[in-house]
Amino acid sequence: MQVSPLIWIITIAVTIVFFVYEFFVHVRKPHEPSIGESARWSVFYISLALLFGVGVGTLSGWTYGGEYFAGYLTEKALSIDNLFVFLLVMGAFAVPKIYQQKVLMVGIIIALVLRGIFIAVGATLIENLSWIFYVFGALLLLLAYRQAFSNHESDPANNRFMRFIRRHLAVTDEYHEDKLTVKKDGKRFVTPMMLTIIAIGFVDLIFAVDSIPAIYGLTDQAYIVFTANVFALMGLRQLFFLIGGLLERLVYLSQGLAVILAFIGVKLVFHALHVNEIAFINGGQPLLWIPEIPISFSLIFIAATITVATVASLFKTRGNQKRPAAPAPSDPSTTKDDSK
Repeated sequence: MQVSPLIWIITIAVTIVFFVYEFFVHVRKPHEPSIGESARWSVFYISLALLFGVGVGTLSGWTYGGEYFAGYLTEKALSIDNLFVFLLVMGAFAVPKIYQQKVLMVGIIIALVLRGIFIAVGATLIENLSWIFYVFGALLLLLAYRQAFSNHESDPANNRFMRFIRRHLAVTDEYHEDKLTVKKDGKRFVTPMMLTIIAIGFVDLIFAVDSIPAIYGLTDQAYIVFTANVFALMGLRQLFFLIGGLLERLVYLSQGLAVILAFIGVKLVFHALHVNEIAFINGGQPLLWIPEIPISFSLIFIAATITVATVASLFKTRGNQKRPAAPAPSDPSTTKDDSK
C-alpha cells in the first residue's frame, strides 16, 4: 500500500481540525449532551469510519480494506472497554456531569497522541526487527490473560499511581468549575479535575500498550493502523453519553476482548514462524508449513466474538436496572478566590 507524504499530511491535518472543532463546538461550553445529540453524532462518526474503509478497499484493494475493518472493529471494542474504565475514574473522582465532556475529550486526545507515538515505534520495529512479531505475539497472549481476569472494580482514585501523585502535589477537596489549578492563600493547588485527567492519561498509556500490538497483528501498514485508531476514537465521547449505563451491562466484554487478543497473538506467532530468521528456531529457516491466517477469517472471527460477547452480556443482565454513568456532587459550586 503506497501512501505519499502528502496523504499523511492531509490525514493528520484533518484529524487535528476535527479535534479543534469538537472542542470549540461541543466541549468548550460545559453541558451534558442529550441522547438525541449523542445518537446523531455517533451514527455520523461510525458511518464516516465505514465509508473510509470502503474507500480504502476500492482504491487500494480489499485485502487492505479487510485489514482496516478488522483493525477498526478491534480498536473500537478496546475503546469501549477504555470507556468503561473512564466511567470508573469519573465516578471515583465524582466528576460533575456537565464537566465530563471535557474530561473525555482530554482523555481521547491523550489516547490519540500516545497511540501515534506507539504506531511510529511499532512501524520502526517491524521494519528493522523481524523477530519483533514473536515479542508482540507473546505480549498479546499475556495481555489476553490479564484482560480475561482484569478487576474493573478497583478504585482508580486510590491506586498506587494516584497515591504517589497525591503525595507530591497539593490537592483541594472540591471542584472549582472545570479549572485544573486554583490559588488559595497565595499557594497553588491542584483540583480534582486535574487528578481525574492524570488518572485518565495513565489509563490511556496502559490501553495503548494493548491496542497497538493488537492491530499490528492484523496489518503491517502504519497508515491503516493510524486511521483505524483515529476513527475508533472519533465519536467515543458521544458514545459514552449515548450508551450510558449500558456499559455496566457489558459484563462479558473483557472476556470477549481477551479472546480477540489471544487470537491475534497466535496469528502473530504463526506469522513470525512463517517468516522466521532466528537461528535457534529451525536453523534460521522459515517454517513454511505453518499456516498464515487470512485477514478475511480474522475479520469474521473478531466480528463474531464481539457480537457473541455483547449479546451474552445483554442476555445475562437483561433484568438489571440501569445505573447512572457517574455520581455527581449535588452542588459543584466554586469559591471566589484567585483561581485559574
